[in-house]
Amino acid sequence: MDKGYFFSRKRKEIGIISVVAIIISSFSLFFYQQNITEQNIKDSIFNQYKNRQIESTQIISERIESDLNLIMSILQGISDSVPLQEGELYGDRIQKLMKEKFDQINNITKVDGLFIADENNIITYNIVSEGKRSFVNIDISFTDYIQETRNTLKPVFSDGFNGIDNIFSIALTVPIVNSDSGKYIGTIGIQIPTAPFFAHSGNINNVNSQFLVAYDSKKNYLVTPRTQFIGKNFFDNDVQNFFNVTDIQNNYYRKVFSGKLLGGSAVYDFGSGERLNTGYPILLQEKPKYFIFIITPTTQIYSHINDILHTERIKVISLIFGLSFAVLILILFLIKWNYTLNTEVRKRTKQLRESNRQLSLSNQEIAQANEELKVHDKMQKEFINVASHEIKTPLQAIISASQLLHMYPERQKKFASAIQRNAIRLQRLSNDILDVAKIESRSLKLKKELLDLNELISNIIEDYKTIIVKDNQNVKLYFKPSHDPLFVEADKERIAGVISNLLNNAIKFTKEGEIFVSTEKEDNSNNPYALVTVKDTGQGIDPEILPNIFSKFITNSFEGLGLGMYISKNIVEAHEGKIWAENNNKNGNRGAIFYFTLPLSKKVVGT
Repeated sequence: MDKGYFFSRKRKEIGIISVVAIIISSFSLFFYQQNITEQNIKDSIFNQYKNRQIESTQIISERIESDLNLIMSILQGISDSVPLQEGELYGDRIQKLMKEKFDQINNITKVDGLFIADENNIITYNIVSEGKRSFVNIDISFTDYIQETRNTLKPVFSDGFNGIDNIFSIALTVPIVNSDSGKYIGTIGIQIPTAPFFAHSGNINNVNSQFLVAYDSKKNYLVTPRTQFIGKNFFDNDVQNFFNVTDIQNNYYRKVFSGKLLGGSAVYDFGSGERLNTGYPILLQEKPKYFIFIITPTTQIYSHINDILHTERIKVISLIFGLSFAVLILILFLIKWNYTLNTEVRKRTKQLRESNRQLSLSNQEIAQANEELKVHDKMQKEFINVASHEIKTPLQAIISASQLLHMYPERQKKFASAIQRNAIRLQRLSNDILDVAKIESRSLKLKKELLDLNELISNIIEDYKTIIVKDNQNVKLYFKPSHDPLFVEADKERIAGVISNLLNNAIKFTKEGEIFVSTEKEDNSNNPYALVTVKDTGQGIDPEILPNIFSKFITNSFEGLGLGMYISKNIVEAHEGKIWAENNNKNGNRGAIFYFTLPLSKKVVGT
């Protein structure tokens, strides 16, 4: 055998082995770096989600605190009323007063009953919800909150308890004390069922998604998806053993229960999966009285993160396999056609440059996505600042009116009206913020029912006509329904909110003119749908705002959070509908037109 041929063949084998070794090493290093990059991205996105959940928990805590303080102020108003100050604990005047305040409180949250007890702790008057028992002439001296109210002569927010009707509740009580003599006359109080009250703020039933847990000052459960533990202490052995509670979890709960930790978080695994927990105290009378915790399975968070990374990973892997294939082809060409080496090297080098360019573009896309997340986080913080400003305005009005009410009780109607109006505005702001939190955490739930869209809109139109007349606005409101009923399966309250948002927007930007609302049935092959149109003759939509009209925080006014259109869009799309807007610039017209569609119910269409 020719030695030259032997050594030439040997050099080729060594060269091939070297190339393969370099490829394997390069790919190993690449995958190692890729794993580090992906882990950094996961950590960054997780921290952003955690911070948003901390802020959301604080907002929910402050909203609950606001609702309870508002209810307590209503009870204080009853206690300070003329009939009760004169010692009148039942009768026609009391019945009228209690009915008015009971309805007012039920607009804030569902309550079981509003009662008055005399100085001997005997209930003299009790107004209750439909289907509930009245407990007039019942002695309630045995209750802790009644004893505390009488002993301290101060308002009391009670811990959780099982009521006479065996419904777990909390009580709010205010002593009735004569302002002149200081004599104790009795107690005014209300019972709030904990389940429906806290359900307004989050999921309290399903442990497989983000859910809410609440405790009283004794660390006893007020609400939890594990209903068998309601009323039990978090640190009881049976609770600790059931949940396999870890030291991390216990230490975190102790810090929140102490009232000193405002806005922390904990991540732990108690055997059935890892959880992200954010807690916040509810401060009442400047003391932590109740505590809420928002708990999210981290699998839910990482599922969203992995969806983002999965797409990028597919791109990278496809690029790697393409590159590997190109290199293998190059090696085969080196073996079989050595004389074409220079030509093939130039060709594959060009391909390699293009592959590297694509890899660079892919990495740029990942960096851009990270920048977009930073921008989104900045927008969230800006939103918190705007929301804080918007919430302070009605709060300040409520505080001022409350102070004036104490100073000038003879002008009660005027100041109470101001308090109620600003409280409703504050509640609407809170509901908008909570809706956005639910939308972004994908926890928005719809309570669908079969309803006639024409009938719903007609009722809303009538309400708005009354408001327009009351406010002396020079706006005409017209409704042209379709010839036939439009039955849809939808969440009545949410769709009513969408229609109200569109009408509020039209009235807001139509200082003088007309607003036309119409409905019609549209056929699209086998998928008929209802089309709702809201057209006004106002100033129209700013061209700079129009492309982003349904985005968050888009507004050109000096009031509001710019969330109405964003919430409306998500609600309509959650019903598998569409919503869009345009300016009415044809034939010399002016104003804006909003449209949205909802699928017609197949049950009715098929009959």
